[in-house]
Amino acid sequence: MRDDKPTEECGVFAIHAPGEEVARLTFFGLYALQHRGQESAGIATADGTRLHVRTRLGLVGQAFADDDLAALPGTMAIGHARYSTSGSNRAENAGPIVAEGRDGPIAVSHNGNLTNAFALRRELEERGERFVTSTDSEILARMIVTAPGADLVARIRWAMPRMIGAYSLTILCRDRVLAVRDPLGVRPLCLGRLEDHWVVASESCALATIGATFEREIDPGEIVEIVGPGESGLRRHPAVGSHRHAMCLFELIYFARPDSLIQGKRLHLVRQRMGEELAREAPVEAEIVVPLPDSAVPAAIGYARASGIPYQEALIKNRYIGRTFIQPDQRLRETGVSLKFNALPEVLAGKRVVLVDDTIVRGTTSRPIVQLLRNAGAAEIHMRVHAPPIMWPCYLGVDLARREELIAARLSVEEIGRHIGADSIGYLSLEGLLRAIDAPAGGFCTGCLTGRYPVPVQLEMDKLVLERV
Repeated sequence: MRDDKPTEECGVFAIHAPGEEVARLTFFGLYALQHRGQESAGIATADGTRLHVRTRLGLVGQAFADDDLAALPGTMAIGHARYSTSGSNRAENAGPIVAEGRDGPIAVSHNGNLTNAFALRRELEERGERFVTSTDSEILARMIVTAPGADLVARIRWAMPRMIGAYSLTILCRDRVLAVRDPLGVRPLCLGRLEDHWVVASESCALATIGATFEREIDPGEIVEIVGPGESGLRRHPAVGSHRHAMCLFELIYFARPDSLIQGKRLHLVRQRMGEELAREAPVEAEIVVPLPDSAVPAAIGYARASGIPYQEALIKNRYIGRTFIQPDQRLRETGVSLKFNALPEVLAGKRVVLVDDTIVRGTTSRPIVQLLRNAGAAEIHMRVHAPPIMWPCYLGVDLARREELIAARLSVEEIGRHIGADSIGYLSLEGLLRAIDAPAGGFCTGCLTGRYPVPVQLEMDKLVLERV
């Protein structure tokens, strides 16, 4: 049974640190970003003369051994933990992607999606470019290396307005590291310091993992160039402007780790406030508040605090079941969520339960989870979701679902409640979500909630479109 959640995008990392084991630090930075992508991992290093690249399918811990890291010398590195949102999970699609330019090769790690990737690829092919992957990351890399301009920064600035969509990038060439965030700022990207050295990561949790300190978020449209240690080694290039920003709301709801900082806010606390707002908007008489582990734990804490209903853990998650390649037999397949969750009858027996979750995408696992709680003795189950209903696909870097697969696009809220077998159901409103985030509504992408996207999209787009070229 496919997990009924928005699927991760990618995690990117970069470091410029002469005298340090940059490949090893990048490995641990990617390890902290593993939640953002589990299909493949890669590291590229530079020693001033050459690039050294290793990519492999699988989790970060599976993709690299000590021998692999020893074969990646240099003073700077970038890394990529990938989930395929453009192109399938094949070895040649694993990042970082390398492209040859006039001044030598560059390696690019990319989090996001280009909505005009197909048109850009045709344009590049007409100019003689030939592609070896089916990803928009390679299109993006080749757009940069073939762009006019006296240096790499100038070429990036030329390419950025032509690349429509979401892209947070770390770029490595032989003598420097660059970080780029698209003008909308859809995906997160931040800057940190490790003593006198500079580090870039998708999320601040990766900085903390290697002992670096968070400096700031990279601004939408900004290019940061790292050529050496200290303040003089960091060059900030003016942002490529946009009339609006459109940070992905689901980074705050679900994707980013709860210990990360986004827009100056610790997400664990933001998600608690989502739960508090949900308790005000969708109260119910119950005896315990139970989170769906692990992502709904902060919101359940907030719901319990605001409602006065005690918080209890009653579902235990097997965190490794999703990492096996061995398929269950038919009998195990029929048990459904029991492969991933076990319920605690001693906690649930005879209780009226508020079950807090972060999202319901297809509704395929919500019904078995409700039934699991009933089988464990729960008297009533009231589903509460700390995000609004997802009614539209995402085209900006999240493998969500096609519109016809989204349960909220087909059924009303009350019908969803009946479909999953809950005694009642309630979602957090968009207004309540924005109150919890405490930020202006105009700074976020709400495409999957409202159908209003910050850039033009083609409703027939899918992640394998470039594979069929």
